[in-house]
Amino acid sequence: MRHKVAFTQALQSLTQAGKEFKTFFEHGTLSVELYKPQLTDKQNPHERDEVYLIASGQGVFQLENETTLVQAGDFLFVPAHAPHKFIQFTDDFSTWVLFYGPVAGEKGTIQNFTSDSPEEIK
Repeated sequence: MRHKVAFTQALQSLTQAGKEFKTFFEHGTLSVELYKPQLTDKQNPHERDEVYLIASGQGVFQLENETTLVQAGDFLFVPAHAPHKFIQFTDDFSTWVLFYGPVAGEKGTIQNFTSDSPEEIK
C-alpha cells in the first residue's frame, strides 16, 4: 500500500543502510523520515517546521534551553530554525520525523490543547 509505512520494515531498512536517518515517504511539502541516532544526536536546526513522533525507546529532548523526557508515543513540535537535539536516549530509541510547510516555517499561534498558554510564532 502506497499510503502506509510499516515501522518494523522502515527500521530494518534503516539498519541495513547503516545510516541514522532515511526518508520513507514524501507528498507535497511533507517528508517523513525515520531517525535512530547512534550515541549522540548530531542534528542542526532545520529550515522547515518539523514534528517528531517517538516510535520506540525513551530519552531527553532539548528544544532551545528547555528539556523534557520523551518516550514511545510522544509528539514533539519544533519550529523552523530552532536549536534542538536528543541529549540522552536508550539504545532502542527511534523517532519518526515529519518535515512540512515552507522554508522558514509557518507563522501563527501554536495551541497545545493540553496547555492553557498559546504561543505566537513570528
